Amino acid sequence: MSDFHGEPTQVLENQFIQLEYLVNSARIVRFAPKGKPNLFADLEQNRAQTPYGDFYFRGGHRLWHSPEAMPRTYIPDSEGALVSAIPNGVRIEMPAEAWTHIAKSIEIQLNADQPQVIVHHELRNEGAWPVEFAPWALSMLRQGGVGIFPQPTGNVDEAGLLSNRQLVLWPYTRIADPRLVLRDDFILVHATPSLPPIKFGYFNPHGWMAYWIDGILLVKRYGVERNAPYPDHGCNAESYCNDQFIELETLGPLTKLEPGQTVFHTETWEVHTELLSDLIPAEIQKIIAAL
Repeated sequence: MSDFHGEPTQVLENQFIQLEYLVNSARIVRFAPKGKPNLFADLEQNRAQTPYGDFYFRGGHRLWHSPEAMPRTYIPDSEGALVSAIPNGVRIEMPAEAWTHIAKSIEIQLNADQPQVIVHHELRNEGAWPVEFAPWALSMLRQGGVGIFPQPTGNVDEAGLLSNRQLVLWPYTRIADPRLVLRDDFILVHATPSLPPIKFGYFNPHGWMAYWIDGILLVKRYGVERNAPYPDHGCNAESYCNDQFIELETLGPLTKLEPGQTVFHTETWEVHTELLSDLIPAEIQKIIAAL
């Protein structure tokens, strides 16, 4: 059995990619094309103190529920996982969180014939009363690359009189931060070490975001519900970047869950080591060529 700073892990792999997940938690801590360095950040010592114990960020991929709040969002998730095999992958179920009574589960499935992973996220209300939140999937990536976030373009009404997008900024974000590049068609984030952090969000109708680093393109795809309410002033896509990592974050709609109900959110990860025209849209290739 492999490990991540002493925490036991298990490996899932096909001929293209390899990932590792924690045996005791619903976390994916390593992910890369075969023979390449880990794409995820490694933050084992980073933690947040809460009344329920220390929450470890670790790096990698995790499932939260939005909107963010302390201590609700940061309830420790380092133990208690139940891991079971499913076709081409595993299912990891966590016990319900103390205080929130929300139970997290993820299913990780590798495509046998492509460099692709499907990650199903589930949040179940095991409490005694209804709760409202949005599923929130966060991937912490190592620095040195560029985040790519496609923007809504074109008119939303025939005369072109209505706005076609919103940009949500967190209070510590400096609009003039050189890492943040606002274009008409894309927002780019250069993941270089710097403080203060930047964080932005928006409604992404395209259902994908990407990270380009060391000749590797990671694309995260997810479902979009155009008329559904989303947290953080309507965001289904967010990114956070500080002096240690960059996060690519996707969100599902705000959902009111009755006791015993579950909400689902799925991401598909694709890794490309060569920019093949039939796999990578031309507009992304142009962006990468200019970086």
